[in-house]
Amino acid sequence: MRWLMPAIASVLAVPLSSGCAIDKGTALAADFEKDWAGTADVARIHTTKNNTLPFSGTATGELVLAEGTSADVVSERVAELRAYVARHSNITGRITAEGITFTVVANKERTGEVLALWRSLTADDHVVGGDINDASRKNTAAWRSEITAVDATGAMGVFKDMVSDGGRHRPLSDVTSLTVRSKRGVRPGLSVRTGFDGTLPTEAIAAYEAVVAEQPVVSAGLHPDRLTIVVAEGADPVRAGELARSAAPGLGDAVEVRSVRR
Repeated sequence: MRWLMPAIASVLAVPLSSGCAIDKGTALAADFEKDWAGTADVARIHTTKNNTLPFSGTATGELVLAEGTSADVVSERVAELRAYVARHSNITGRITAEGITFTVVANKERTGEVLALWRSLTADDHVVGGDINDASRKNTAAWRSEITAVDATGAMGVFKDMVSDGGRHRPLSDVTSLTVRSKRGVRPGLSVRTGFDGTLPTEAIAAYEAVVAEQPVVSAGLHPDRLTIVVAEGADPVRAGELARSAAPGLGDAVEVRSVRR
């Protein structure tokens, strides 16, 4: 049996490609960095890896484009990355440009839609950042979008634009979970979001708008099934609560209105 030992040792010494690497996620991430290194207009490359089981895993590769990269060049990199992920099914491709990160999928139509949304969001003065991620499951194509706006007014305007066909931003055709919030530290602050299935917070929006029309608001969180509003010191929380519950009768006890805590 001695003659078997050198043969086994030589086999174990052979480098493993990403297709059969023990830590496949690590190998895929390394391949992504190597394949995209030196690409024009790419300022940085970020990767994450997931080594689920021996010889099984996935990776995410993100291309961070240089500041000031033109929209036409972004479109070129998107097309190249789409072709890449179409050839590498275990790699998720993402691009960050002008403060907005989005996932590039193999499907040409879906990627075209998210690129068009990136274009309109980066042209919107109310938007300061965002992340649009593929949230598809086995039988459902979906997106999860999180957008940051300059202030509460901007957040509400961007949200309404993104969920209406006549808005500035064309809605994605797949199910979209959307959150739009004002940037951190801005007062009043606002976070408005859909359900995971895209259900709109229609009553919560109506209640919020009824309150802000009469009472000063510090912050608010709007969901399809609940609402939280914090009114400013000196405001009338009882009156604000009455306004909110009158405008959102379907939310019932899920409406919370309180004064700012000192």
